[in-house]
Amino acid sequence: MEALKGFISLIGRILLVLIFVNSGIGKIGNFEGTAQYMAQYGMPMTPFFLVGAIFLELVGSFCVIFGWFARLGALLLVIFLIPTTLIFHTNFADQMQMIMFMKNVSMLGGCLFILGAGPGKFSLDHLFRGKKN
Repeated sequence: MEALKGFISLIGRILLVLIFVNSGIGKIGNFEGTAQYMAQYGMPMTPFFLVGAIFLELVGSFCVIFGWFARLGALLLVIFLIPTTLIFHTNFADQMQMIMFMKNVSMLGGCLFILGAGPGKFSLDHLFRGKKN
């Protein structure tokens, strides 16, 4: 049963962060377009914040996927999600923005779960640092 719980935790971690990996890579591939999109929302210093967003998404995701400092990775994603959600997805008159807001809130919940529970048995934290979670 413990092995099954560990495997389910691994699959859950991967599925949770795939969207961040895809988004971070997409931002790299369309850096200028993403910076322009951010500027439309009044973001100052868009190149600086865009590089920060890419860092938070990719480093956080890979920490969570591999379970190496998974709680830190989840925290990085929380730090990314809160301002992103509040800046870009609060036009609740637009149904799509409401959906995006709720999607982000759900992902925030998943990240908080990892913060609380840890990465599980199938993780580098467990393997190398002997963490029970």
